[in-house]
Order: sequence, then C-alpha cells, then structure tokens
Amino acid sequence: MKKLIYCSALLLFIAGCSQQQPSETAGDNEGQGEVINEAVAAEDTESENTQTETDTSTEEEPAGNDEEDKESLEEEVKEPLYTINEANWSVQPIGDANEKVALLTIDDAPDKHALEMAETLKSLDAPAIFFVNGHFLDTDEEKEILKKIHEMGFPIGNHTATHASLPDLTEEEQRAEIVELNELITSVIGEKPKFFRAPFGQNTDYSKSLAKSEGMTLMNWTYGYDWEAQYQNKEGIADIMVNTELLSNGANLLMHDRTWTNEAMADIVNGLRDKGFEILDPELIQTPQ
Repeated sequence: MKKLIYCSALLLFIAGCSQQQPSETAGDNEGQGEVINEAVAAEDTESENTQTETDTSTEEEPAGNDEEDKESLEEEVKEPLYTINEANWSVQPIGDANEKVALLTIDDAPDKHALEMAETLKSLDAPAIFFVNGHFLDTDEEKEILKKIHEMGFPIGNHTATHASLPDLTEEEQRAEIVELNELITSVIGEKPKFFRAPFGQNTDYSKSLAKSEGMTLMNWTYGYDWEAQYQNKEGIADIMVNTELLSNGANLLMHDRTWTNEAMADIVNGLRDKGFEILDPELIQTPQ
C-alpha cells in the first residue's frame, strides 16, 4: 500500500513538471519576441529618420535662379529670317519665312515725341527701329530718353551726328558723322547700332563700306510721306501709310519723330494689321555682326 501511494505521488510530480515546461518555453519565446520587436522598431525608426532627412534635403534643395534664366533668354541671339534688298530697300524673307511683313522705322529721334511713340508701339506689341541723330543727344535728359526707348526693346539705328548730306562731305567728315555717333550711342545704351540710314537716303561708296565695317546693315525705305504738307495731320498720314499703292510684302516704312505721326501711330499699326501684315521684329534681320 505504501508502495502504491509512493508511485502515485511520483507520477503526480512528473506530471506537474511536464505541465510547467511549456510555460517556461513560452516565456523564452516572448522574450525573444520582445527583442525582435525592439529590433524591428529600431529599423522602422531609422527608416523614418532617413526618409525625413531625404524629404528635408529635397525641400531645402535650392531652386533655379530665375534672374539668371531670364538673362540667358534675353541674351539668346535670334536666327536671322530676313535680309534687306538693297535694290529697292524692301525686306526679303529667307527660306519660308512669312512674306507679308512690314518694317516700321522712325527717323530723327529722340526729338520731341520719340518716347511717346515708343510707348504706343510697346502697348501694341509693335517692334520698330529708332534712327538717332547725334544733335538730339546733347543733354543728359535726351540721353535718358534714348536709354528708356532701348530698354523698352527697340533697336537703335545710326542716322549720323548732324544729319548732313554725306556726298557733300570728305571721307574724314563722313567717318566722324558715323563712327562718333556710334561711340556716343554705345556710351548711352551699352551697345553699338546694328542699322545705318544715311540722311536723305544719300549714301556714298565710302559710307556704305564704313557702315558695313562697323557691323551695320544699310537701310533706306520703300515709302514715307510725313514730311509732305498734305500729310502733316493725323488723319492724312494714317490713311496714306496704310492705303498707299506702295504698300506691299516686305514694305520698309519711313516715319519721323513728328507730332502728326505720333498721333497717328496706333492707327497706322492697326491699319497694317487689319490688312494682314505682320509688324516685323528688326532683330530677325540679318546684320554683318
């Protein structure tokens, strides 16, 4: 009997030990799980930190310099699409460029109305060349007006220092009329003129050669009227500049810094456009430079 009780007690002891073993194993696995979870959590934290640093780096990356990009675009040279036909002084397209264009030019600037004319043209997005005389650049105020016209995007042309008739001058005098004005204009606007127009359209062999050696395209005109008495009023000059039989593809329009031309400028531009003409950007004209 004692033996039986002893065996039963022994069996109960063994059974109790067997039931405790899984509990210990579970405890070990739970500890291992905590270690794994801590490792995973550490990796997640490191990953989040890395992502945060990446996002911060992306946000702090400096943007491009808009001013430099703008200057780069402004300095970009436009490809020439037109030439000046010296046989009749019209504008001729190169290749398949638009034939139906009209070039606007204004002589004797900046006298009294050049700045207002430039402002009108600018408001209409209508390009033009302003041909300058040296005797209109005697004062700081006149130079400032020229600078403003140029800063508005209008090319400045050379129309000689004193508007003298070149055939009546010696070669030395012609050189002074052209080169000294180039130097003056350059000192005001920071660049040399690309176009030359002789007073009264009277060139000499020497002036032609000199202008080209100075990097300027020779320029006369196909028609103009604002110096004639019957057109010295707004209505008259606006009508003839648009409705003359001389208006044709590549027309090279001559105008002056005059009261009536200034008053008619918007009507002239709109009238040309109503007839299907594109107002030509002078920067698209081929020059020797």
